Amino acid sequence: MAFLVFSVRAGTIMGDPTGRKGEDGEGSGPGDEADLSARLRRLDTRLGDARTRRDRDARAGSRAASDMSGLGKALRFSAEFIAGIFAGTGIGWALDQVAGTSPWGMIVGLVLGFAAGMLNIMRAAGELNRRPRSGTSPGEEAERPGSDDRTR
Repeated sequence: MAFLVFSVRAGTIMGDPTGRKGEDGEGSGPGDEADLSARLRRLDTRLGDARTRRDRDARAGSRAASDMSGLGKALRFSAEFIAGIFAGTGIGWALDQVAGTSPWGMIVGLVLGFAAGMLNIMRAAGELNRRPRSGTSPGEEAERPGSDDRTR
């Protein structure tokens, strides 16, 4: 008999956590049904918003990955740097051959080529940061928090 009383009380407590009862003393009334319906609508709205945010974040992540991979950026930057060094060294060597100042033209050309290579890397990096991401409008880019040039 004690088991029967416990199960009835547990059912009542679990069925209505507030302890309220309807007009007949059992169950819930029409006001509780309206509250439940309103809570369900709010939950549905919040779930829809969460899905929208998740989908938008997934699209943004795939766009960022498809713009240019890290390996592509590294190859471009290294090519820019090496081209600057080779061009400076080659011009310095040619100047040495014409003027007869054997190692000095090539040394100065090497240093200037190094500086030109660094400048080329900075230009390429700045160009990649300024380029708008594909599939986004300028207004959408400004709407996202943290979308300024320093965070990309």
